[in-house]
Amino acid sequence: MNLASITCRAQQGIDAREVRVEVHIAGGLPALSIVGMPETAVKESKDRVRAALQNSQFEFPQRRIIISLAPADVPKEGGRYDLAIALGILAASGQIPQQYLDEHEFLAELSLDGALRPCRGVLPAAIAASEAGRALVLSNENAAEAALIGACRVLPASHLTDVCNHLIRGEGLTAAKATAADSERITYPDLADVRGQNQARRALEIAAAGRHNLLLRGPPGTGKTMLASRLPGILPPMSDDEAREAAAVLSISNGGVNARNWRQRGYRSPHHTASAVALVGGGGKPQPGEISLAHCGVLFLDELPEFERRVLEVLREPMESGRIIISRATQQAEFPARFQLIAAMNPCPCGYHGSDQECHCSARQVLAYRQRISGPLLDRIDLHVNVPRVPPQDLGQMAPGESSEVVRARVMSAVAIQDQRQGYANSMLSGEAIEAHCRLHDRDRALLDRASDRLQLSARAYHRILKLARTIADLHRHPLISTTDLAEAIQYRQLDRQDAAGTR
Repeated sequence: MNLASITCRAQQGIDAREVRVEVHIAGGLPALSIVGMPETAVKESKDRVRAALQNSQFEFPQRRIIISLAPADVPKEGGRYDLAIALGILAASGQIPQQYLDEHEFLAELSLDGALRPCRGVLPAAIAASEAGRALVLSNENAAEAALIGACRVLPASHLTDVCNHLIRGEGLTAAKATAADSERITYPDLADVRGQNQARRALEIAAAGRHNLLLRGPPGTGKTMLASRLPGILPPMSDDEAREAAAVLSISNGGVNARNWRQRGYRSPHHTASAVALVGGGGKPQPGEISLAHCGVLFLDELPEFERRVLEVLREPMESGRIIISRATQQAEFPARFQLIAAMNPCPCGYHGSDQECHCSARQVLAYRQRISGPLLDRIDLHVNVPRVPPQDLGQMAPGESSEVVRARVMSAVAIQDQRQGYANSMLSGEAIEAHCRLHDRDRALLDRASDRLQLSARAYHRILKLARTIADLHRHPLISTTDLAEAIQYRQLDRQDAAGTR
């Protein structure tokens, strides 16, 4: 038989689309052509495959070989098709049987001597292979990552001959075992390291309990960055679905997945010179940006007003939808981006406006600095908290605060209430869910209406106060939102209060 068909996987966002590598060997002058939208690295595979087959003591057919990568309208990138192409040529030329080919998927680049090399994006491929009921054959270096999907039978190999021997006998490769996540390796900075700053610590706990966005505002050196870095340590552990989805994003990025601590929540802190593409993703071949790498984790933007305004504005849609769609002329990619935003800023360019140190900024400079953050973006941040300066002489006399472990216990209790009530975090409440779960007494509704008029709140900010009050009530184990819960939620709109007072 001069025709063979083998399954591989193409990378599309965090999805792995099935690709059939069809090989036909016909009479005629020796030639090899690859069709099906292959990019340069795929076209070059014919030279790698030829050398790998010859150096592995196989015969490379001196006939006309046509390789089709179907479906033809999906762009094919990288060296991930090398192994499938090589096996297709061997099967079509009768050097290996086709009996077991349909039971496997193949994903690896080949070196010139026939050794298997790793490739990116094997975790989405493992998920897809398990759903299709096939075993996945790949390089040893990719085995630990692919084996994270316990339902997938992962068969690692070091050389092309090992794969061929397995296909000839139907056995020979040993299935990789999943590496258990090492909880001891998952360590976060402890909240007990933060001295003082009780209001900021309280806001951090509320943010963790309801997955709310938080803005920390204060002079330099008051602990804003330290507080932000402690947030992942008080968040509840990731569920299996969250961990796999976050790991899938890392799998297709340059950093890859660490199989030992793949359940650790991400913490991304891009520099303020980052471009819009670096932040949300993009490029000619769409790649995930910082917001996707922080999926199910924390995105910390330090010196928020120093980011270009157009860069910050691209955050608005994914903050609401939890995903980002990147469209290019030849393809479209969708990446998850359900991150928790923590931002930090100084009160003015010099950093000391409103503190006990002398500020050298004019009122116009303070206003211009504040206006670098747009109202629509600020609307999407639920908590605005001042982080005042603590005198250095007082730091040594302050006792350590509560540890992350103690705070996490309260956070997990509040999260359990939300899971039982609506099945997701309070920050994701919308429409009828807000009406159902954020009901107020008439006197409290009047209080919120007065605050809304005085602070000139938008409808979005109005509803975010309700969701924040619901989280505070959950921390207090209140079935209904109380007046104190609502009042605390309102007082966290500090920048709105300053804008209403004439800062804007």
